Amino acid sequence: MSQSGRGSKDLRVVEPEPVADERSPLLGGQEQEEQDTEALEARARQERREYEANTVPVADELSTRRLVVTMGSMWLSTFFAALDSTIVATLSGPISASFNSFTLFSWLASGYLITNAAFQPLSGKLTDIYGRRAGLAFASTFFAIGTLMCGLAQEEWVIILGRLVAGAGGGCLNTISTFVGSDLVPLRKRGIWQGIGNIVYGTGMGLGGLFGGAIHDSIGWRWAFLIQVPFIVFAGILSYCTVKVPIKESDTSKIRRVDFLGSFSLSVTLVLLLLGLNSGGNLVPWTHPLVLASLPLSFAALLVFIFIEDRIASEPVIPVRLLTQQTVAAACLTNWFITMAVFGLLYYVPIYFQTVLSLSSTAAGARLIPQSAGTALGSLSTGIMMRATGKYRLWNLGMQVLSLTSAAAILGTFTPRVNPVAPFFYLFMSGTAYGSMLTVTLIALIAAVEHKHQAVITSASYAFRSTGSTIGITISSAIFQNLLKGGLERRFGGLPGAGEEIGRIRDSVDEVHRLPEGWYEGVMDAYVESFRGVWVAALGFATLAAVSSFFIQQHTLHGNLERK
Repeated sequence: MSQSGRGSKDLRVVEPEPVADERSPLLGGQEQEEQDTEALEARARQERREYEANTVPVADELSTRRLVVTMGSMWLSTFFAALDSTIVATLSGPISASFNSFTLFSWLASGYLITNAAFQPLSGKLTDIYGRRAGLAFASTFFAIGTLMCGLAQEEWVIILGRLVAGAGGGCLNTISTFVGSDLVPLRKRGIWQGIGNIVYGTGMGLGGLFGGAIHDSIGWRWAFLIQVPFIVFAGILSYCTVKVPIKESDTSKIRRVDFLGSFSLSVTLVLLLLGLNSGGNLVPWTHPLVLASLPLSFAALLVFIFIEDRIASEPVIPVRLLTQQTVAAACLTNWFITMAVFGLLYYVPIYFQTVLSLSSTAAGARLIPQSAGTALGSLSTGIMMRATGKYRLWNLGMQVLSLTSAAAILGTFTPRVNPVAPFFYLFMSGTAYGSMLTVTLIALIAAVEHKHQAVITSASYAFRSTGSTIGITISSAIFQNLLKGGLERRFGGLPGAGEEIGRIRDSVDEVHRLPEGWYEGVMDAYVESFRGVWVAALGFATLAAVSSFFIQQHTLHGNLERK
């Protein structure tokens, strides 16, 4: 009995564990159930945000006819952007002479490219958020207004401001057309369409110098800008109406998705860098406070930009970690260095033709046509090759050898006694290599990153290209001006009134036709020495590009937009 009593006592003390079923709260209690529900909903929202962040809407593959119409409207805009970028190659001398300031020469070229460099990196992320059509409307408007300002300018600062405004629009037109091509064309076919686009772009670049020279020789340089304006407006309206690319939607408001801190710090970095490089040796000495302040501040702004993009921005303008990938870094550097070489030549070869060879603006512009023809041929042939083989690495290395050969040939042959055929041939070689490089590096960059990053990495590529073109022109200008000044002072510095005459020679290329007696041969020798310095710099840049290109890896070129 006592045993049974002990058993009953045990039963009273040890309570049975509750049995959980599908109706019981998992952790017990109504309050816990509500917390669990909120946690599940929060997790679902987080998963949705992560899915949206990693999912980019893919456009439907268009028929060839619709693709031709869409891309054709984009190429019409980029044609005028390319035309405008090289018009100043033959007009910089006449424009500088009309304002009696040859230091304006460098600003006419680099002012356009400074805002190119500042706005192109922003165009990728901003058009991802607001849509390609909104970007086209902005770019076309700024391009038209800036070009109109150049044509109407009566003072130096107005035409420089016009080039800055036009550069903001024209640069974005180039990048957005590339984004649209990547949105609508699979990688395996992308090279051919990019090649066709580069034919249009190369044609615009080639005709820019000829068009500008011909207009200047007939009715004046202002009309070279004014004639473009109605065509720019028409092309902008046409492209806006035909381009239809889906926009990535998000619960986050569009304005919150814009990386304002990153955009501002990147723009400050580029503007300060290019301002310092362009001012030094042109407007002020290299030891001037403007130069000594702007270059270090540019480096500081770059560090701030990298920190913001890596640690703060939820949707960075440029995911900086992408630049640590071997192919991405190598392709961007290849783009950078070879563009320095090409633009240094592009802006000083016409001056060489006009001064040393005494050619008219029209004749000087005509000699740039082979360069643009080579750019078109190199790009298209590279696209055809990539579609047929799916490969690009060895082809790119071969084109770099061609680039080095052409730069070395220009250095060795561009003298006062140059063979009349040589400029056509060597500039064609240079253009072919450059056009091929543009296509190879673009496709390599897009293939090396995920689909969601293709617009921003394309923007990064254009940022390297824009800064490369500006730095190439700026370095070439510094070399040319310093060698010319030293050469003239060494030959004529002791003569009466030499200082004023040397200043006039440096301010206007037309002054070579009004030289004092006995000066001509010495001035020509000084010019040849100065141009030789520019050709040496171009060869150096081409060498750095060739070394960088060796590290571009081969990636798979998919045959559909889903990359499967």
